[in-house]
Amino acid sequence: MQTPPHNPQPDYLGLPLDSVTYTKLVQCSTRTGSLIHGKLAHMHMIKTCFKPCLFLLNNLLYMYCKCGETDVAKKLFDRMPKRNVVSWNSLISGYIQMGFYHEVMNLFKEARMSDLRLDKFTFSNALSVCGRTLDLRLGRLIHALITVSGLSGPVLLTNSLIDMYCKCGRIDWARLVFESADELDSVSWNSLIAGYVRIGSNDEMLRLLVKMLRHGLNLNSYALGSALKACGSNFSCSIECGKMLHGCAVKLGLDLDVVVGTALLDTYAKIGNLDNATKIFKLMPDPNVVMYNAMIAGFLQMETMADEFANEAMYLFFEMQSRGMKPSEFTFSSILKACSTIEAFECGKQIHAQICKYNLQSDEFIGNALVELYSLSGLIEDGLKCFHSTPKLDIVSWTSLIVGHVQNGQFEGGLTLFHELLFSGRKPDEFTISIMLSAYPCLCNKTGIGNFTIIQNSQICMYAKCGDIDSANMTFKETKNPDVVSWSVMISSNAQHGCAKEAVDLFELMKGSGIAPNHITFLGVLVACSHGGLVEEGLRYFEIMKKDHGITPNVKHSACIVDLLGRAGRLAEAESFIMDSGFEGDPVMWRSLLSACRVHKATDTGKRVAERVIELEPEAAASYVLLYNIYNDAGIQMPATEIRNLMKDRGVKKEPGLSWIEVGNVVHSFVAGDRSHPNSQVIYVQLEEMLEKIKKLDYIDEKLVSDASEPKHKDNSMVSYHSEKLAVTFGIISLPRSAPVRVMKNLRSCWHCHETMKLFSRLENREIILRDPIRFHRFRDGSCSCGDYW
Repeated sequence: MQTPPHNPQPDYLGLPLDSVTYTKLVQCSTRTGSLIHGKLAHMHMIKTCFKPCLFLLNNLLYMYCKCGETDVAKKLFDRMPKRNVVSWNSLISGYIQMGFYHEVMNLFKEARMSDLRLDKFTFSNALSVCGRTLDLRLGRLIHALITVSGLSGPVLLTNSLIDMYCKCGRIDWARLVFESADELDSVSWNSLIAGYVRIGSNDEMLRLLVKMLRHGLNLNSYALGSALKACGSNFSCSIECGKMLHGCAVKLGLDLDVVVGTALLDTYAKIGNLDNATKIFKLMPDPNVVMYNAMIAGFLQMETMADEFANEAMYLFFEMQSRGMKPSEFTFSSILKACSTIEAFECGKQIHAQICKYNLQSDEFIGNALVELYSLSGLIEDGLKCFHSTPKLDIVSWTSLIVGHVQNGQFEGGLTLFHELLFSGRKPDEFTISIMLSAYPCLCNKTGIGNFTIIQNSQICMYAKCGDIDSANMTFKETKNPDVVSWSVMISSNAQHGCAKEAVDLFELMKGSGIAPNHITFLGVLVACSHGGLVEEGLRYFEIMKKDHGITPNVKHSACIVDLLGRAGRLAEAESFIMDSGFEGDPVMWRSLLSACRVHKATDTGKRVAERVIELEPEAAASYVLLYNIYNDAGIQMPATEIRNLMKDRGVKKEPGLSWIEVGNVVHSFVAGDRSHPNSQVIYVQLEEMLEKIKKLDYIDEKLVSDASEPKHKDNSMVSYHSEKLAVTFGIISLPRSAPVRVMKNLRSCWHCHETMKLFSRLENREIILRDPIRFHRFRDGSCSCGDYW
């Protein structure tokens, strides 16, 4: 039988395809992200000597850029015989995607130097880079180029400009672009809303949201997401606003949208409503990694029942992994924090292994969390390894390692690290300093130098400035050979804490011990007399300083005498003393007298003194504020308003009141009416309860009880929520009953807060220590160490 002839199959690999087919193959690879298929198509072109047209080359370029192969894309770009604006835009987009912002701007400059006319996409990409790098100067330059090129009209560029200015912190310029635009879309509104949220201008954000609805635009997921993010910052009506937006989301059918759902979850978690946050999380049909992260973060930001919430966070992490999700850097850093909280160190080591598996150990937040984990578990060497393997070290990294050394008794190692931190040029924060101060006495005792007088003097000063006058006194009594510094520091410390009699007694003991006082010693005694109302004693010590010890008074000594006389109501004598002191040109002297004028309601004298102070120090806000308060207390509204207007005209701004308290080695700051704290809801509920209970105390000051317990009126509401009240309330909630509540403030407390603290100390049976720039107030059982003479 004859064998049939063999008909070989045609060799399609050796024949080129047409441009349309190649283009469809490349576009399909781009859509699916299949780099290997795209490369095969490109290889086939090369093998068959096919010469692609410009359209096909641009598609290849775009495919490589979308797949992250920017090096190959750049080589292809350089070999292209002809390029158009699409070619430039494709490569620029690829570089932006990879974060190569410097290369983007170089390409932009090259594109401008070519003969091509750049389009809206080129300028939009350049503005995007300016926004990401916060390069406002270059952004304004590109804005000018857009205007010159006649491209101001397209909404794409309007949106890019708004976004760039918002990210660079110039929301005013973004609003100007928004208001002057010929065409706006939902992205324009969303970008501006997000800008207001970014700077914390929540009232303006809400007004813009309402305006958007009135213009007939429906709320979309991004607008709702931005607005809900603002509600998580706990501004004045954030809870009500959040609930309203939640209702809008349900009405529009967006409550199950991933973006809106994540924002709702995050908002409820940040305001402390974990029940609602958990309900939203469980309602989501397909929660993603971001939602799991938001829920985990919500559990870990709660500061009460930390162990219970940390365990919930751990459970979510395991559930997330069981669903096959890949944790992000944020997930790992958060869950490591949970391990540290519940001391699950073995579990933390296993998570560290997963981090190494995903090659995420170089992330700075993960590095910090690992350092903290190993330091707390006592594995200092492992913590050091993590510390040195973190490429970008910040103050948190250093502090975590220093804390680990100190808590594990390795004080010398902690001190060495602190020196390295200073040598590196980084500035330590208040927490780092606090840790080193706490390590200092232990180090002194361990090394045997704790009994040296110079060391004990520093300890006295440290304890006193931290508000612990009892420990300062104890250290002073333990000092075997106190010198003039020891006595001076202890006298000054008692003076600052309102212990005037103790300070004067110490001074007399010092004289009896044969140690001659110096100018600092006398300053401490004069401050004590001033704060304690010991007028005659203060004047006598002032004369003794000059005549018996030959010490020439400086401006601080003289200011004490002015304060001493002013507090006693002897204003004319105080003014005469200033004129005879030789320091009549120093604003400190007159400001002391001005404070006394307010206390004694001497309006006419206060006006004359204030004019003198303002003339000497026109940019200092304190003098204007004192004069305003003098007029306001006297009920003279017209001059008070004029003072306010004068401050505004001269650009003088009053420093906002700020109070802070340290709880659990974390410093918590508050301003008046502050709702940004994670536990603000609990703080305000507790504060309202205490203000309500004040009514039941048998205090004779009905005005105080009325003002403190009825914060519903506008004038009283902000006073009831002054920063020191919020900080003290947080301390009462967070600290054990045996621990004193120590709060620091940058401004003097008002009368209302001072009296309220007395009531709180009696109501809660707590010791409250409040430090302002002048002195310490120690509140116990309804009274203050200052004896209400302040």
